[in-house]
Amino acid sequence: MFDLPLDELRRYAPAVREPADFDAFWRSTLAAEATRPVLLDVRPEPTELRLVDSWDVTFAGFGGDPVRAWYTRPAGVDAPLPVVVEYVGYGRGRGLPHERLTWPVAGYAHLLMDARGQSGRYGSGDTPDPHAGAAGGPSPVTWGILDPEGYHYRRLITDAVRAVQAARALAGVDPARVVAAGNSQGGGLALAVAGLVPDLAALLSTAPFLCHLQRAVEITDVGPYGEIAEYLAVDREAEERVRRTLSYMDGVAFARRAAAPAHFGISLRDRVCPPSTGFAAYNQYGAANGRPEPVDREIHVYPFNQHEGGEAVQVRRQLRWLARVLGTPVAAAPAEVDGRAGRS
Repeated sequence: MFDLPLDELRRYAPAVREPADFDAFWRSTLAAEATRPVLLDVRPEPTELRLVDSWDVTFAGFGGDPVRAWYTRPAGVDAPLPVVVEYVGYGRGRGLPHERLTWPVAGYAHLLMDARGQSGRYGSGDTPDPHAGAAGGPSPVTWGILDPEGYHYRRLITDAVRAVQAARALAGVDPARVVAAGNSQGGGLALAVAGLVPDLAALLSTAPFLCHLQRAVEITDVGPYGEIAEYLAVDREAEERVRRTLSYMDGVAFARRAAAPAHFGISLRDRVCPPSTGFAAYNQYGAANGRPEPVDREIHVYPFNQHEGGEAVQVRRQLRWLARVLGTPVAAAPAEVDGRAGRS
């Protein structure tokens, strides 16, 4: 087993480093984008799939930069649908429109956001990061890490919030039922969105990255956190500046401000996103959102899994939980099937 025992994890609620201007920093960041139109281009994407329809979406992210996304929904359904806005893992891009079909096949609209500048390691993407030249290290997690204003994750979190706004502007979406979802880096981005978008309908976060960052960098050498440690092993005098930057991006701070119902998944042998860092966010989720009622939240623990987590089992649990929280999405009536041999 890795990290703390499970009974300690269930109580683990550390005070993370949080700058006094945390809220002002994010208000200012998002206010700078608020006056820009969010949708830049929406065009049908021809595919060989017959049960879903897809569109190639471009929206204005941080600094007005064009960010690409796939919008997919059940074919032949005109009713406004709840939409799952999904964020990809570290080193991935949006890929091809047929790669992630769980949500549209389940009856939801689905917007999959590209990760600016990150594609090529595990998947393809179409969104560059034109601001990646700020002082820092050679990998996305260290781009601009010496200053929160120029840090890559300031831009990526802003993109994630803008993706929710873009989803609400798309045809066929119920704007009151927007879900933020993701695994690993995607789970961390979804968690940040939950802390920054007050009227989000639900959060799905599995093995979340960007949580309890000060501890994560100290206890694991596995990337992406290991890439920060490698950077500091070379730039030995940058530690305090790096820790300050990370304090503005910590998922625990976002989790404390969140109010949407939340579903988490964490694996106890995960060295990529150590379990204590995810539990630190889950255990404090909604603690500082200013609302008297407790937040609907649940967590599923996978004691024998590493960063792959619960995979299909976790997705099935998400589907069942989300149907309970939002209600069954509207979908086309299934075709009648006669199972008798020789009958078509």
